Amino acid sequence: MNSSCRIARFVWLAGLIAAMAVCPVLATAALDDEFPESSGVDMVADTTRVFPEVTGRNLEGREFQLPQDFEGDVNLVLVAFQREHQTLVDSWMPAAAAWAESYSGLQYYELPTLGSGYRLFRGFIDGGMRGGIPDIAARERTITLYLNKTSFRDALGLASEETIYALVVDAEGLVVRCVEGAYSGEKGAIVQEVIEEVLAARVPDSVDLQTPN
Repeated sequence: MNSSCRIARFVWLAGLIAAMAVCPVLATAALDDEFPESSGVDMVADTTRVFPEVTGRNLEGREFQLPQDFEGDVNLVLVAFQREHQTLVDSWMPAAAAWAESYSGLQYYELPTLGSGYRLFRGFIDGGMRGGIPDIAARERTITLYLNKTSFRDALGLASEETIYALVVDAEGLVVRCVEGAYSGEKGAIVQEVIEEVLAARVPDSVDLQTPN
């Protein structure tokens, strides 16, 4: 993990601590989303869920209406709920970058997800994260969400906030695959296969356009 990622995490933590110090009631509300204990088992499962409609903003200040603003024919979306999860997110980055190089239709995103009570401090928290990440592309693909985490997890069928989730989302917002936890060769192979399947399903349209009479 590079130093910019470590700095971003520490600044994010500082922002959250400052927010709690300024308004303890808000802090309680922001952390009020209860979740069950993690089973400790990595989940690799099919899903037919649709990514819920939420509003976010990337670290360059661009507003996103998700899932419609995901820009890929297929999208790898890494959802994290805790600052300690950055190392888990980072474990997916080499594979995600390699896939994006290999598949022109793929985009990948990081979604740090905080409770809605922190929305008041969004400028401070996002600004600190932005200042700690010098790479513009990394800031552009990092979209912070401030929302009701329980409702968000329920919509996606995510069991807990104890780990991260790698979602494969198609252009229509359908969550085609959900994988839990740090990257591994096995999980990477599953995700890559799904990416290829989604992209292959979209190929016939472009091929037909190029087929000579």
